[in-house]
Amino acid sequence: MTEHTSTAIHGCCSAEILQKFVEFGKTGTMPKDLSKWLDDPKAQYIEPWKPFDNVHFVGVCWVSAWLIETSDGAVLIDTMYGPHVDPLIENIRSTGIDFADIKYVLMTHGHFDHVGGAAQLRAILPNARFAMTQKGWDETVDDVANWRGTPNEYEMLAPELVLADGESITCGDAQFTVIETPGHTWGTASYLYDVFDRGKRHRAITVGGLGLNAIDGPSQVEAFLSSLDRIEGLVRDSEAPVMVHLTMHGFSANLEENRQIHAERKAGDPNVFLNPEAVLKEVAFLRDGAARRLEIERKKAAATQNGQG
Repeated sequence: MTEHTSTAIHGCCSAEILQKFVEFGKTGTMPKDLSKWLDDPKAQYIEPWKPFDNVHFVGVCWVSAWLIETSDGAVLIDTMYGPHVDPLIENIRSTGIDFADIKYVLMTHGHFDHVGGAAQLRAILPNARFAMTQKGWDETVDDVANWRGTPNEYEMLAPELVLADGESITCGDAQFTVIETPGHTWGTASYLYDVFDRGKRHRAITVGGLGLNAIDGPSQVEAFLSSLDRIEGLVRDSEAPVMVHLTMHGFSANLEENRQIHAERKAGDPNVFLNPEAVLKEVAFLRDGAARRLEIERKKAAATQNGQG
């Protein structure tokens, strides 16, 4: 991965970070300050906080981890990686939830920043089952190989629990429904579950992958667009609409800025995270970028085919 020099990143400003990733996506060159910042535990650190009664944020600035409490233990979504695993462990400890009470670790897809901490967590979560789609488990093989010999090198668990589209994982009084949303990778999954705001139940989604940085042709972008259509349908559902997206990359949804608003919330104020229109806006933004990428990928595929012909 090549790098170039850019200006320093200050704090956890979503717009600034998003711009860096947009720059990376356009050029294929990782800004040097972005690369350094991503792996700096001090720069990344965010104290644990709660957007909902039953949900703890235990991740870092650029990549999330969510810990959801149930009536019989807790469920962790994603594992962090490398320098951020120890802070994740300390964040979980600070919530007061016992490691032995974590029953599932639901992983979104097989990229290092989402599964790189699985082996380390396996050693301290004696009662947890680590779960992902089959394609998610499969894609970790290449990801482990890609990062070997780098600072983010990691070893991956052997597959434990394989998830399929539409399957529900039950933990206590909570259900987590698996929604396969290929596009970011072929094995990407999203999770539907309930959150509670001052005792009131709402439907939430954690979308497993948002970027188009691992695309291998037009069919994958088409799958991404289909996944966005499916997510939009869940938000517009007339019976149990998704009201909130608890994102895996906070800069894509102004997570830090909304956290600050939420911290000042007073009695009677709405929860800033209960915003389906914001979810639809995010989907529209992603769809626009994917449509442009699809055109590029189709032209590349046509050029390759013509060259072979």
